[in-house]
Amino acid sequence: MSYFGVLLRFVVTAIILFFVLLKTWRTKQPTRFNAINPFVMIGVLIIVAVVYTTPWDNYLVATRVWWYDPELVTGITFGYVPLEEYTFFVLQTAMTGLLTVLLMRLDLGNMRPFEDRPSERRNGLIVVGIIWAISSILLFSGAERLNYLTLELSWALIPVMLQVGYGADILWHHRRLVFTAIAIPTLYLSFVDFLAIGSGTWTISPTQSLEWLFLGVLPIEEIIFFLLTNILVVFGLTLALAQESRARIEGILQRRGKA
Repeated sequence: MSYFGVLLRFVVTAIILFFVLLKTWRTKQPTRFNAINPFVMIGVLIIVAVVYTTPWDNYLVATRVWWYDPELVTGITFGYVPLEEYTFFVLQTAMTGLLTVLLMRLDLGNMRPFEDRPSERRNGLIVVGIIWAISSILLFSGAERLNYLTLELSWALIPVMLQVGYGADILWHHRRLVFTAIAIPTLYLSFVDFLAIGSGTWTISPTQSLEWLFLGVLPIEEIIFFLLTNILVVFGLTLALAQESRARIEGILQRRGKA
C-alpha cells in the first residue's frame, strides 16, 4: 500500500465518520467541556503537533531508526521526511481530537463535583519525570537496541510532564473519558501500522529497536508511539476544554493580579 493509500483508507475515513457524527448529532457540547471551541482547539493542537514532531521525526529518518519505501510515497520531502508523514501528523491529531469530542458528548466525563488535589499533580509530575530521566540516561548509554524507545519517551514525556504538572487531578477526574479516548485510537492505529509494516510501506530498524514484535510484525515501540501521541492529544484537549481547567487558569490570573 502507498503511504497516502494507508492514510486515505484508514485515517481519513475515520475522520469523516467522526465529523459526520458530530455534525448530525443533536447533542450539544456538554457545559463541563465548553471552556473554548473544541474545533478551534483541535486546530491549535494540529499546529503544535507539526511544529513539535517535525525535528524529532526528521532525526529518526536521518539516523535510519525508521525508513519508508520510496516507491510508495510521492517523493516530495521536507528535510528527510516525506510529505505523507507530515500529513499523518495532521490527520492523527484531527482523528483523535474528533473522537475525544465525540466521547465528551457521550457523557463519559465525570459529572461529580471536582476537588482540587495538588498532591495528584505533584505525584504525577514526579512519576513522569522519573521515567523521562531514566529514558534520557539510557538514550546516551550507547545501547543501540534502546534507541527508538528512548527517543520517543525522551521526546514525548516533556510535554506530558507539563500537562500532568498542570492538571493531573483534572485528567484523573475525567479518567473514564481520558482512558477511552486514548485506548481506541491507539489500538486502531496500531492495527493500521501492522498492516502498513506488513505491506512494506515503512520499516522500523531491527538494530535500533527491541524487536518485541506483536504477531511477528509490529514492534512494541510503534504501539508506545501511538500511545504517547494520543496521550498528548487527549490530555491537551481535555485540559483545554474542561471547565475545571478554566477555573484554575482564572484563579491563577487573579492571584497574579493581586500580587
